[in-house]
Amino acid sequence: MMQTDVKAGHRDTSGVVYVGRTRVRGYQVAPGGTAGEIQFWDNATTNAGKELITINITTNAAVIATLIPGEGILFENGVYVVLPASAAITVFYG
Repeated sequence: MMQTDVKAGHRDTSGVVYVGRTRVRGYQVAPGGTAGEIQFWDNATTNAGKELITINITTNAAVIATLIPGEGILFENGVYVVLPASAAITVFYG
């Protein structure tokens, strides 16, 4: 097993979390008041390319915290997230 440093990136609007190859290890979402999907894209500039994770959230959801097992999910080209209005996310990667 390879050990890597884990970092965190926070977004309260859609955008880039990390530029470059990395593995998403987990995330924590504060849904806010808008239902919808949170999408993780394998891309460092926009929501194009390959969507690797989709999370459905509701308006009455509590904070969602998820650790991804094993080595996490590999993002070859960077991590871009799309958020519904008023949601915020912290992504753990490395």
